[in-house]
Amino acid sequence: MHYSKPATETTDKAWRLPLSEEYQEQLKSPFADLANIGGRWGGAITAGAFLSNFTKKYRWAHLDIAGTAWLQGANKGATGRPVSLLTQFLINQVK
Repeated sequence: MHYSKPATETTDKAWRLPLSEEYQEQLKSPFADLANIGGRWGGAITAGAFLSNFTKKYRWAHLDIAGTAWLQGANKGATGRPVSLLTQFLINQVK
């Protein structure tokens, strides 16, 4: 499942982030089998690392849109990201 092709066909940007073992290390917890939040750095990556623990049998993607989904100030509201990316991805799947 690659979102890089539909990203080049739309205005939404996408790229693959690393899921190396060091990010899994941030999810270790003394209180639970797994923490759902990592350290200070790499929040999008550690969120993906967290999800990877539950998706081993599936093709999956983590779209971290927290910073782009909403506008603040006078133009506040939803941006619609990543609707065009997801739409193009689905169109490409049926071609």
